[in-house]
Order: sequence, then C-alpha cells, then structure tokens
Amino acid sequence: MEKQLHLNLLASRPPMAGGFQSGSKMKMGPGRKRDFSPLPWSQYFETMEDVEVENENGKDVFRIYCSGAHGPVLLLLHGGGHSALSWAVFTAVICSRINCRVVAMDLRAHGDTKVKNPDDLSADTMAKDIGKVVEALYGDNPPPIMIIGHSMGGAIAVHTAAANHIPSLLGLCVIDVVEGTAMDALNSMQNFLRSRPKTFKSLENAIEWSVKSGQIRNMESARVSMGGQVKKCEESTSSPGVSRSIGEGIIEEEEEEEAEEESNKKRMKEDDQEIKKESVFTWRVELSKTEKYWEGWFRGLSALFLTCPAPKLLLLAGVDRLDKDLTIGQMQGKFQMQVLPQCGHAVHEDAPEKVADALATFMVRHKFTEFKEGYLC
Repeated sequence: MEKQLHLNLLASRPPMAGGFQSGSKMKMGPGRKRDFSPLPWSQYFETMEDVEVENENGKDVFRIYCSGAHGPVLLLLHGGGHSALSWAVFTAVICSRINCRVVAMDLRAHGDTKVKNPDDLSADTMAKDIGKVVEALYGDNPPPIMIIGHSMGGAIAVHTAAANHIPSLLGLCVIDVVEGTAMDALNSMQNFLRSRPKTFKSLENAIEWSVKSGQIRNMESARVSMGGQVKKCEESTSSPGVSRSIGEGIIEEEEEEEAEEESNKKRMKEDDQEIKKESVFTWRVELSKTEKYWEGWFRGLSALFLTCPAPKLLLLAGVDRLDKDLTIGQMQGKFQMQVLPQCGHAVHEDAPEKVADALATFMVRHKFTEFKEGYLC
C-alpha cells in the first residue's frame, strides 16, 4: 500500500505487480517490434513560443505550447519532473471534442522554461508564475480560463485559484492528487526516486523504460512526452549520476604518464568517454533536491480545493485516493468526481480520450463551451 501512496506526488509510477512488460507486449501483438522513436510536439500542438515575464532579478522565460483559436482557454499544468509535452495527446483529443484554446506550459525548472532562480519551487512562487504568464499573454482582459493540473501541477493549480491569480477563472480540474495520500507518501518518495535509472543511453531507451516500467502506459504519449523529462548529459555538468569531471579527471591523470603505450590508452579512453558522453541522457529535473517544497505543495490542499468558489472537477485513478475532507466534500456535492480505472498515475497520458471526455462533458454541462459540430458525445 505504501508503495502506491507516493504516486500523488510526482508524475511517475513504479512497475506494476506481475510485471507490466509482459502485459504491454501482449497488447502490441505477438512478435511485433515496438517503435520507441520520439514524436515531435508539432504533431499535437499548433504553436510553440517563449513568454517573457519580468521579476525582481530580471526576466524569466516560460515555454508554452498552444492549440485552438476560439473558446475558453484550458491552461494545462504538468506533474513534477514532466513537461507541457505530457499534455500533447490529450490536447489533440480535447480540441476535436469542444471549442477551446489550449495553453500548456513548462513550469519553472522544468522542460525548456528558463528562470533566474530555478531552485525556488515553492507553491507560492509557482502559483505567481502562472498569474504572470497569463498576464503576459492576455494583458488586463484575459479570456475565460479553465485551469487543469496533474499531480504537482494539480496542487499548483489549486494554489493559483485560491490566491486569485487568474481573475477570469472559469473552473478548476485536478487530476490524481489528494492531500492525504500525498502527505502519507512523502516518507517513501526518496526511495522511489533512487530506484529510477540515473541515465539512459538514448532518448529511445528512456521512452522504452517509461513504458516498460509502467510510468506511462500509452506508447504514443511516451514517445512525445519523454523528451521533456530527459536531456543530453553534456548540457549540464551537474547531471545526476554523470559528471564530466569524472572523465576529465581520468584523462588528466593519464596525461602525466610518459610512456607511449599509456598515451595510446589515454586517447582510446578519451574517445570512448566522448562517445558515452554524447549518447547519455539524464533527468532534466533532480526531483530529490526539491524535497523541502513537497510539504508546501500538498499540506492544506483539500481545504484550499474545497474553498475555491469556481466549479471543480476531480479526476482520480482510483477511489482509494480520497482523503477524509474530500470524501465529506464529495458527499456534500462541493465538486464533481470521476474515477478512471485501469490507469496509472499519469491519467491524462494513459487515457487521454477518457480524460478529454470527462472534461468536455463537465465544461458543456456548465455552459463554458459547446461540443464541436459533428462530434457525437
């Protein structure tokens, strides 16, 4: 049970009991070779842009991906360690269901967003980021906005709504994050993070791991979203598990050797080191170093969620996720809840059609938008 609890903190899931690998292979068909090659963002979003936001230290630049030209804005916030690309497949589906615009953003220190202080991942700072990006995009007269967040992004969505950083807020949708289970999971989170591979030999290898481990159960989504989770190691000297200084140290020691044989060995090792360095990928975000912010993301989240006056939708991977406050709130009709079984924690990646259907129905019921002409719900 404890192993399952930490799922609400990050957009990750450990391997399923019984082994997801064999199940996934059966799904793909016997003897069929699976394609782990990455897919481009442009297959799912219409545009990509960088939004500049002023702060006291200078400018922060937030990467956003957009689709749609009419209707309310769906502002999508990803989970810890993920990026806006985790919403790619969902975006293509929801835009085929209802009239809407989508804005998916890389949160600070994630994806391709570049901020002056990437170490500050407090709920307050991240919620303010959302408000600043909305202001930069739309000025003083923003369109109606539905904010949708998964896991850590769901917690930040609640903090953003509660602080009224989005004056034109239509509604709030939180995906698979509940205060009670998230708080219970914090003690085991570091062990889970240590159990993940520190590096991958290629992006294809990272995609394969994400699917076989059960982190993402939808091959298509994994192929487009894993590129937002990992990076080539040479982009950073502080990448976990891989340090350029290790290779350089070996080479410097060998330079002290005067023998020709040692010189030849040095060149061979240097070449080998360069090949390895070019082909190794590691995580973009060192989640273990964000621990001091975890409690701030989740403590008091249920009460904050329930006090938000906007219409609310809670999507869960399992009914066992509900804590006491939300159980009472749900019985009192303070929010709409839907359980999407047979999904991992990354619900919107595993079952983008189901999440899109639930959200589309919710938004049409509240008269926030209409179904697209010709779409049969």
